[in-house]
Amino acid sequence: MDTLQKIPRANGRGFLRESLDMSRDFLGWLLQKQSDLGDIYEGRILRHKIVIVTNPGYVQHLLQENNRNYHKSFGYEILKLFLGQGLLTSEGDFWLRQRRLSQPAFHKRRMAAMAKVMTDAASALAREWDHKQTAGGSLEIMPEMMNVTMKIVAAALFSADVSGDIGTIHKHLGRLNEFAMKRIQSPVKLPLWLPVPRSFRFRQSSKAIDRVIYRIMECRRGQNETHDDLLAMLMEARDEDTGESMTNLQLRDEVITIFVAGHETTALTMSWIWSLLGLHPAAYDRLQAELRTVLGGRDCQMEDLPQLTYTRQVIDEALRLYPPGWVIGRRPFEDDRLGNYRVEKGSNVLMFTYGLHRHPGYWDRPNDFWPERWETDRVKSLPKFAYLPFGGGPRFCIGNNFALMEMTILLATLAQRFRLTLAAGELPKMDPLITLRPVGNVEMRFG
Repeated sequence: MDTLQKIPRANGRGFLRESLDMSRDFLGWLLQKQSDLGDIYEGRILRHKIVIVTNPGYVQHLLQENNRNYHKSFGYEILKLFLGQGLLTSEGDFWLRQRRLSQPAFHKRRMAAMAKVMTDAASALAREWDHKQTAGGSLEIMPEMMNVTMKIVAAALFSADVSGDIGTIHKHLGRLNEFAMKRIQSPVKLPLWLPVPRSFRFRQSSKAIDRVIYRIMECRRGQNETHDDLLAMLMEARDEDTGESMTNLQLRDEVITIFVAGHETTALTMSWIWSLLGLHPAAYDRLQAELRTVLGGRDCQMEDLPQLTYTRQVIDEALRLYPPGWVIGRRPFEDDRLGNYRVEKGSNVLMFTYGLHRHPGYWDRPNDFWPERWETDRVKSLPKFAYLPFGGGPRFCIGNNFALMEMTILLATLAQRFRLTLAAGELPKMDPLITLRPVGNVEMRFG
């Protein structure tokens, strides 16, 4: 370790100025430092040392080859404030146990039933859009996508109807997302019990989401019928050593994590897809041509998915340009090495997914929306961890197949019937909170 190089430091403007630049525009700061310093560099978020990585080999080492030496970075401690100890935030043996309990819910044999839920939801949304198009209206695309993905996750994984709660959930999850990012960047983290506006809003939003989650759980307990879904598996699970079931709090943590992560990330990607297609008519033309050939005007079914190759390329390209999880954080238990560099114990290592997905060393025309790139030999020969919209290694996203199937069915069912354009005539700006969101209301018009 003593012979290893020091990681380049991003302190050219001085600590205070760099900290201010980071707090004002963290995504822009990361991109600038990547351009100036390369695939690994070091900075600080307040008192936290951070190491930023955009090298696929380093990422593979962190997430796969030496993953046992790493645990979650400090930002996940903030997420625990409202997600608790769910799959996203838990660690070690407890995480592994919960993962094994949840994994069968996403088994291939259950996918057919889930696909039916997705198709029904997409078809219902298409009927709503028919009415709006006839009335000459427009769409705010992000709420549209949030609503439909929320319904799908609730029905497919929890056999629940949350139609009456959608407005509440959408409002309060947005607040919690913003709260988490601001708290990560804040130099002073005030106790949540203090009577200040930000803490009050956090407590209010957490309680609002909890009411929905606990109502789903209590409704299930009050039913006599049996279900074959994720919620049933979690409620029926027993500890191998003690025979005890999950506590109410453990169950709540798992349900809220899957519920939040399972609908928001998909909704954000779908919002970016519609925005991109609205500015790229040639890609829209090719997509609709494929859908006419494969579907011929009917709703998309699970059996159609293997034939929808260009549809999947559109989705893959949107995930490349706008990965919902735009950074992934880890901390080493012990000193480690990345290439010729030493990573110190306790450092916060941020794998900059957004920068990796647009890295000119791996991607031709890295900032362009070009779905056809997924047919090229260059992409087929990419390093394994150059593209990681669902993470990698043992903590690879448990719902990746669910999300990809959902996005394909939604896009195929809707895009063959509707042509949407961006009212603003340009892509929305990015809001890099915990997830990568469009800024403001993204209005789309039928055309």
